[in-house]
Amino acid sequence: MNWSQTPLTERLGIRYPLIQAPMTGGPGTPHLTAAVSNAGGLGSLAGSCLQPERLRQAIAEVRALTDRPFAVNLAATAPTRIDGDRIARARELLAPYRAELGLPPEPPAPPEPPDFVEQLDVVLNEKVPALSFSFGVPDTLYLELLRDAGIATLGTATHLLEAIVLEESGVDFIIAQGAEAGGHRGTFIGHPEQGLVGTLTLTPLLTRHLRAPIVAAGGIMDGRGIAAARVLGAAGAQMGTAFLACPESGAHPAYKALLSQGSEIATTLSRVFTGRYGRVLRNRLVDDLRAHEAEWPGFPLQLFLTEELGQVAAERGMTDFMPLWAGQGCHLCEARPAAALIAGWAEQAAALLEGGEHWRPVRRDPARPEPPTDEVPDPACVI
Repeated sequence: MNWSQTPLTERLGIRYPLIQAPMTGGPGTPHLTAAVSNAGGLGSLAGSCLQPERLRQAIAEVRALTDRPFAVNLAATAPTRIDGDRIARARELLAPYRAELGLPPEPPAPPEPPDFVEQLDVVLNEKVPALSFSFGVPDTLYLELLRDAGIATLGTATHLLEAIVLEESGVDFIIAQGAEAGGHRGTFIGHPEQGLVGTLTLTPLLTRHLRAPIVAAGGIMDGRGIAAARVLGAAGAQMGTAFLACPESGAHPAYKALLSQGSEIATTLSRVFTGRYGRVLRNRLVDDLRAHEAEWPGFPLQLFLTEELGQVAAERGMTDFMPLWAGQGCHLCEARPAAALIAGWAEQAAALLEGGEHWRPVRRDPARPEPPTDEVPDPACVI
């Protein structure tokens, strides 16, 4: 099979069926978006928390760095209800940690959240090549406007019912976000627990029942994962955590250092940072406030209440209070430029899918070295 030729690459005019997942809170810089696009993938700009004018500026920054296609990601959510009691409770719970950092007990008043419709107007006016979205579905009118403008649309689903809703709305591609994925969960129908289907199960399930091309996301960290996604029927793969340690990533150095020290059990789901469930590396704030998960105000109000705490913690290199978004594959992160990672992944995927020379993974445990390629191990010695 020609592993890199899919409906995703044909529709978007990209070389590889690979999307860099949008990452808020620092890691997803315009430089990373542009670097991925320049290397043949589809870079994504996280715009859900940006006011319209700031979103317009960020798009301009990406365009100053690349002439290749890229995507903007937005949150397709209804306006969050302002719940004064929940906001007051959140301030009360966060006050001891603010005091520890020398901050006033009361965080600044939450600003008005960005208007989703105004953000969509920016995407349309700027003629961005692609729009990805999560947490719901844009209004049919706007989907038609996006289609008429030639802007590809990618919706996020965490289970089959969500994917059916997205397909019936007419989106071009559906991102199957498995439970392994880092960052916010995209669930918008049912309880959050219903959206915790693994990528290995979710991807073939959606490809079996839907006609829209599927993009697999969650736990994909290298060419092996990309090859697996293609074998499962996906038209491409979306990868976020795999880019966190890149030099183009805006993740804090202390954050990057924790990634390689993590393991498959280093992450958990938490609402403490934004009010919406997302997969993060465990830290003190997450563990201390786990019992209060149901008390936080909704997204993005909780984000505004914790934002200053996270910023000051980052200035001091204190990962205990920083939002450390990461997927279950974080231990496989590599601190290499995005272009080098993508080139290596493409080589691995081609070797596995196109019948080329077999790609052999580098064994990380020095106590168990691989046998030389020109020797056959004695069967009696194989455990």
